[in-house]
Amino acid sequence: MQERSSGAELAATLRMELKRYSPGEKLPSSRALVERHRVSPVTVSRALAELVAEGLVVTRPGAGAFRAEPRGEAPRPADTSWQEIALSAEPAGDQVPRSVDASGVLATLATPASGVVELIGGYLHPDLQPERALGAALARAGRRPGAWARPTVGGVAELRAWFAREIAGPGGPLAASDVLITGGGQSALTAALRALAAPGAPVLVESPTYPGMLAVARASGLRPVPVPVDADGVRTDLLADAFRASGARLFVCQPLFQNPTGAVLAAERRREVLRVARAAGAFVIEDDFARLLVHDDAPALPPTLAADDRDGTVVHVRSLTKATSPHLRVGALAARGPVLDRLRAIQVVDSFFVPGPLQEAALELVGSPAWGRHLRLIAAELTVRRKALAAALREQLPALVERGMGHGAAYGHDLAPGGLYVPPGGYHLWLRLPDGTDEGALTGAALRAGVAVAAGRPYFAAEPPAAHLRLSFAAASGAGELVEGVRRLRTACEELGVPAG
Repeated sequence: MQERSSGAELAATLRMELKRYSPGEKLPSSRALVERHRVSPVTVSRALAELVAEGLVVTRPGAGAFRAEPRGEAPRPADTSWQEIALSAEPAGDQVPRSVDASGVLATLATPASGVVELIGGYLHPDLQPERALGAALARAGRRPGAWARPTVGGVAELRAWFAREIAGPGGPLAASDVLITGGGQSALTAALRALAAPGAPVLVESPTYPGMLAVARASGLRPVPVPVDADGVRTDLLADAFRASGARLFVCQPLFQNPTGAVLAAERRREVLRVARAAGAFVIEDDFARLLVHDDAPALPPTLAADDRDGTVVHVRSLTKATSPHLRVGALAARGPVLDRLRAIQVVDSFFVPGPLQEAALELVGSPAWGRHLRLIAAELTVRRKALAAALREQLPALVERGMGHGAAYGHDLAPGGLYVPPGGYHLWLRLPDGTDEGALTGAALRAGVAVAAGRPYFAAEPPAAHLRLSFAAASGAGELVEGVRRLRTACEELGVPAG
């Protein structure tokens, strides 16, 4: 019998048996369920996951599964009627040339020459990628019954349910049917921008922001309108002004470990982003690319914006790629209301579907014990690398470190000594260069000195306030290579006469 159908049958049986248990009472162990019902551990896991998604069961790591407490007052019905206006009101504007500047993306994808220290990459070093676990997951997925059958539009149901729980939590406002599986985060961003804004329309973006998103927006004929970011995330006072001035119906943001600044959106600003967008009749695309890249010493992560949204304001983007391998291009789009049909139509027209065996492999990976071990490994290793890079910068380039990005203490970031902002998540640090620095010349001198760094200009939708560098610590082989990379960067600064310390 196929695992999926067996899981559904066992879930139906357990759903009836739950009546025997009091709220909060512990259910039999997974081993006991395997023996009692003569099924595999995978079938038990699938059945329990289905009951968790329905809010009937809660699981506690190390303790087991329990019957869920009865829910309190039912939440008010979601009101997505406002989307009819947002999806059809398209203000006229000048046509925007759909030219594509992919330089910022290509720079992070390029493989540096041999001997060059890579402080520019956007993916984990091969030593941090779960290659053995991925290989095992692919092998198991290829043998699954139905893995090579005609795929379901929208994605494998169990993977959609897993993403829904990860994005909004068990019992949250998202169901598996609210999730579409995509070919990674970039594909999800592309579909969301095309679905939510007509060519020529303005779209509000953080400043600075991810160059890949700016490239997609411009390729779709959209007009990015920048809204400044500080250490507490997007400036919500300026966000409201930008909506009024531009007439935009869309805002794209990265509330957690923003790329490139690393900022985490402060609690009061989280509420304000949703309030301001809702008042403007606008959507918010939440690009949650770095949630799986949290560090060992991070405080508890804030929930997603999608978890606090019941009216369909937020379109959530999530991917497994950054935390695994550039080759595991599996992500998710989550949305509620009529917009979901438009997202699904865009995705089908663009790419038909994500290959079923790849989805099954992702499901195998996240459902295996290796997944938790991998996340703990990268949390520890990214912490070591971040500390090594920050310490080397403070020692070798103190004059650059002192030029911080701003104030703020809403999340557990480090602004001292000096002004260097060191977020406990993500994989990069953001440096403001001295006034008058030619960042293009500096990145060229750095490459000649044997270190690849990213210039800040591609991260801005309009004129940047100053020259910047983005330094990644994920693609380096370890702390020693990071220290050497900073030493080479100092050599480049000295060559150009850039004050370094």
